[in-house]
Amino acid sequence: MMKGVTLLQKKSLLGVLFVSPWFLGFIFLFAIPLYQSLVYSFNNLVVAIGGFDTEFAGLKFYEEIFYKHPTFNRLLMESIVDLVINIPSIVIFSLFAATLLNQKFRGRVLARAIFFLPVLLATNLLTIEQSSDLATVAQTVTGGVDGEGLKSSELEALMLQSGFGSGITSYITGSVNRIYEIISHSGVQILIFLAGLQSVSPSLYEAAKIEGATSYESFWKITFPMVSPLILTNIIYTVIDSYNYNKLSVLINDTAFKALDFSLSAAMSWVYFGVTSIILLILVRAVSSKVFYYD
Repeated sequence: MMKGVTLLQKKSLLGVLFVSPWFLGFIFLFAIPLYQSLVYSFNNLVVAIGGFDTEFAGLKFYEEIFYKHPTFNRLLMESIVDLVINIPSIVIFSLFAATLLNQKFRGRVLARAIFFLPVLLATNLLTIEQSSDLATVAQTVTGGVDGEGLKSSELEALMLQSGFGSGITSYITGSVNRIYEIISHSGVQILIFLAGLQSVSPSLYEAAKIEGATSYESFWKITFPMVSPLILTNIIYTVIDSYNYNKLSVLINDTAFKALDFSLSAAMSWVYFGVTSIILLILVRAVSSKVFYYD
């Protein structure tokens, strides 16, 4: 049917076919709004008959968000810090959870559904940050008071006594305190890791077992290298997914649709997009050099 086409070319064609719906959707649904957003960030919008007219304003709105806006710079820094802190926690937890869910045990299907459930129910009404009732319940169950959430003083003391540094101890205990947030944003990553784990050939584990490798050695010598490309995939997804649930995104949305200042909102969006793109490029460059691709 496709004479003269190599297997590699067939796989490449299937890859192009796989991404074509997204590519077509971007061209017909997102390209024009994206261009309009860039235009709005450099222009004043003036209400006119039948729509809006634009008056060129240069860098006025970019200067406003950096030098005059009361909260943008602070929320931008908070979003960047939260992103850098949450990426390792989410990726490590996702890999750990996927490894457990890949084991054979009774009720495995139900356990997988429970871990993926937060993705299906991820609405603003169901997040702890926006639900005082859920926050109160969580604090009561975990022992937190005054909005501090899960108390981890015992874990912190144990880690310090075991010789862990104060930096790694603070990071781990902070992750424990944010466990709801981590779990609620790990569903897709767990699913991706789980698919990768199921694609690893059992013969590799059988050969390692014959050679006397322990489960710990099999994980670091077989499982981890085989799923390392998915670590890069999940890092990229986590960065992009962070757009949906931080305070800066709320500010951008409110500026556009509540304050009706579309130009200022567009400038905020492009600054946030630029900063996040730089972070993403740095992470991809750092991680891709360590990724193992099995052929």
